[in-house]
Amino acid sequence: MSPRLTEIFHASYRELRPRAPVPPLHIRFYPFVSVNNTIRLRQGELYVRLSDLLEGAPEPVLHAIAHVLLAKLYRKPVDRAQGARYRRYVASHDISAKARLLRQMRGRKHIHSARGHHYHLDEIFEDLNRRFFHGLMGRPQLTWSRDHARNRLGHYDPAHNTIVISRVFDHPQVPRYAVEYIVFHEMLHLKHPVKLRGRRWCVHSAEFLAEENLFPELERAKQFLQAT
Repeated sequence: MSPRLTEIFHASYRELRPRAPVPPLHIRFYPFVSVNNTIRLRQGELYVRLSDLLEGAPEPVLHAIAHVLLAKLYRKPVDRAQGARYRRYVASHDISAKARLLRQMRGRKHIHSARGHHYHLDEIFEDLNRRFFHGLMGRPQLTWSRDHARNRLGHYDPAHNTIVISRVFDHPQVPRYAVEYIVFHEMLHLKHPVKLRGRRWCVHSAEFLAEENLFPELERAKQFLQAT
């Protein structure tokens, strides 16, 4: 590990804990699936693993990473400017593109089937595509989840261009409009990607919400899903 990176973590540690001696540091870059960073305190020594995507990051960004990791470990307030600097760097076009590529290369996506026992996700996608997107949205992979998770209705994974819907909704007692709404919501995530605006990630932009309101069974679907 470069001596300069060790110096950066030493400096950040002293800023946060000026009276405490700096413990031995073990820092290395690690081939995570995405832009992940971890820090652990074991037997009085600090072990830090940084995503190898961050090799070559500017020193101010490395300072920001060190500050954020150490602040969280020792339950100190994270400086807003440092947090924002790190988020801007990770959200930059170059790093985001590399992160997506690494997730495709290193990550595994369990694709099961779009055809369920009661609903076929490909057919629902094509119907929604025709009704709301003029048939112009390219179809991603669609699949029912492996398990019957209730804590997540569905999600869109941009790295694998895949929409996953919880298998719990592939059931005769679930109305079609509820499944359509979940798929439609994830299609909007495909159309309106998550973006960093200022210091916050914007998951549901004004444009996203405006288009979501065009779904005719919106309130009915939300009521059904909240009751399940």
